[in-house]
Amino acid sequence: MRRTTDAGPGTGTDGMPRHSDEALSNNCEEFIRRLYAEHGTPLLRFAARLLGGDWHRAEDVLQEAAIRAWRHASSLSMKTEEARAWLYTVVKNLVMDHHRARQIRPPEDMSWELDVVSVTDGIDGMLMSQVVRDTYAELNGQHREIINLMYFMECSVAEAAAHLGIPAGTVKSRSYYAVRALRKALSDQGVIG
Repeated sequence: MRRTTDAGPGTGTDGMPRHSDEALSNNCEEFIRRLYAEHGTPLLRFAARLLGGDWHRAEDVLQEAAIRAWRHASSLSMKTEEARAWLYTVVKNLVMDHHRARQIRPPEDMSWELDVVSVTDGIDGMLMSQVVRDTYAELNGQHREIINLMYFMECSVAEAAAHLGIPAGTVKSRSYYAVRALRKALSDQGVIG
C-alpha cells in the first residue's frame, strides 16, 4: 500500500522541500561534474580492470553509472563523498550485466561483412577478349597471320608452313616472335604482369 503524507504548500509528497526544475537541473549537473572530478578516474580504472583492459567499454560503463547517479541524485543527497561506494557497486553490477549478456548471445562474427562476393557474369572475360582483339589488331601483318593460323585456326607447324609456303623453322620462329610481341603489347597496357 502506498503511503502519502500531508505536505505543506512548499513540500513534495516525501516531505522534502520542492525546488524549481531549473534549480534542480543545475544542482544535478554540478553534482555530476563533482562526481566525475572526484571519482571518475578511479572508477574508470576499476571498470577497465573488471573488463579485462577494455577501456572503450569501461568508458561506456562509467557514462552509464553517471547517468544512473544523475537519476538518483536526490536519493544520494547530493553528496559526492557518500556516492563513492554506491558508484563502485553500480559499476560492478553494470560489468556483471555486460558479462552475462555476452554469455547469453552468441559471439559476433563480423567476417561475413568483409567477404567480397564474386559474381561470374562473364564481363571480365568479355573485356579481356576485347583488349586482346584490339592489341592483336595493332600487330604487324606477319605476326597477325601466324597467330591466326597457329592459335585461332589451330593449324600445326607443318600445316602453317604449307599454307604460307615457308619452312617449318620459320613458322616456329615467327610464332615465337608474334606471341612475344602480343605479350609485350598486353603488358604495356597493364593487362598482364
